[in-house]
Amino acid sequence: MPPRKVLFLCTGNACRSQMAEAIVNARLGERWQAVSAGTNPAGFVHPKTLAALAEIGIRHDGRPKSVDEFRGSDFDLVVTVCDSAAENCPLWLGQGVKVHHGFPDPARTDDMDDFRAVRDAIAREIPLILTQFEQEQS
Repeated sequence: MPPRKVLFLCTGNACRSQMAEAIVNARLGERWQAVSAGTNPAGFVHPKTLAALAEIGIRHDGRPKSVDEFRGSDFDLVVTVCDSAAENCPLWLGQGVKVHHGFPDPARTDDMDDFRAVRDAIAREIPLILTQFEQEQS
């Protein structure tokens, strides 16, 4: 069975959605193919996002992407990871199942401990969401 496809959507695609993409591809890549995008991309992946991922052994070469790059793509699941993206999720992403699970934006404080806390929350909670989706679809 080919991996299921998941899109993690945030506003800037600089922190939370990038973390989710990297963690899922590194830890669940045999079951899930993850990408991330932003409704209003920041133009860079925050360096502390990359540092927080490196601390847990994940090297991420992600780049910020606009959700428009995925127009016409099919996803099994779309997960919005910030409230703004949930409110502004494009209607054309309506083919798959949508789930919202917000995480605080660590870039607001720019404190490395906040990046770690969000990384750890994503690493703990996103696999649970994906597993629940798999169980519901079987």
